[in-house]
Amino acid sequence: MTNHALFHTLHQLSRQLTNSLNEALKPYGLYSAQWSVLFVLHTKGSLTQKELSEYLFVEAPPMTRTIQRLVKQGFVRQIPGKDKREKYIQLTEEAVKEFPKWEHAVSECNNDLLKKFPETSQQELLKLQSVWLKQLL
Repeated sequence: MTNHALFHTLHQLSRQLTNSLNEALKPYGLYSAQWSVLFVLHTKGSLTQKELSEYLFVEAPPMTRTIQRLVKQGFVRQIPGKDKREKYIQLTEEAVKEFPKWEHAVSECNNDLLKKFPETSQQELLKLQSVWLKQLL
């Protein structure tokens, strides 16, 4: 197998998974990038914008746009930090209330995508991805 084939297939898979997730979140007015931010904040609690960007491997300008959209939707708030440039991002009460609906839609989407992919293959893929990611970091 060539490197090009491996990375091309990974890119195609990533796009397909993102498109499926976007479709599942569409009724809620959300996209996969927004879901990623909401999920991380729900899991880890309040983080700075920089911490979110670093954790999700997203550059500052697109992260700023995603956060601004979520602020307009009433799902996150920005809280000034010690430094003027530092802003903490946290979920609003509205987002906490709506989160179970979003999570259910994402879970259904994920289950649908995995239903023809054997459990043993899922476990093997998770292990391979985790090892590779750890090596890249």
